[in-house]
Amino acid sequence: MAALIYLFETLLSLCLLAVLLRLLLQWSRADFRNPLARSIVHLTNPIIVPLRRLLPAIGRLDTASCVAVVVFALLQVAVAPLLSGAGPLPALLWLRFAAVEILRTTLWTYFFAIVLYAMLSLIAPGTYSPAQGLLVALCEPVLRPIRRIIPPLGGMDWSPLWAGIVIQMLLILLR
Repeated sequence: MAALIYLFETLLSLCLLAVLLRLLLQWSRADFRNPLARSIVHLTNPIIVPLRRLLPAIGRLDTASCVAVVVFALLQVAVAPLLSGAGPLPALLWLRFAAVEILRTTLWTYFFAIVLYAMLSLIAPGTYSPAQGLLVALCEPVLRPIRRIIPPLGGMDWSPLWAGIVIQMLLILLR
């Protein structure tokens, strides 16, 4: 039974990550001509397109993507108790766990994106790859405010380090 719970939680985590990445890339106004962004869109279209027929966008807010993120978080939180035979969670607890899961997944996504962004800027500065373009679009809205507070010192940009520290602190507070 533990293997089945693991399988369902992993699949739902990957689905949550995919729809969350799509939403974050929309919010950061990423270039969707990028092959990686396009693959995320194609991967999530079977879920998002039918939802868009029911839930039109409100301004810049893609309600279909938001609902998909919430639904996958709710499913992910509900899988373990239901499959282990513990029964469904109380509604408020279920919603709280889902909100924490969305926050945690978002923070981990930004943490790993910033780490990859910093590593690519050290390994291959001045070059372009589709991954680098996607990471720039995703990470710059987070790193820009930190750069205003902490300017580059000695020619090094320390904003990814401080962003990682803040993200880890927030993850500790979520526990």
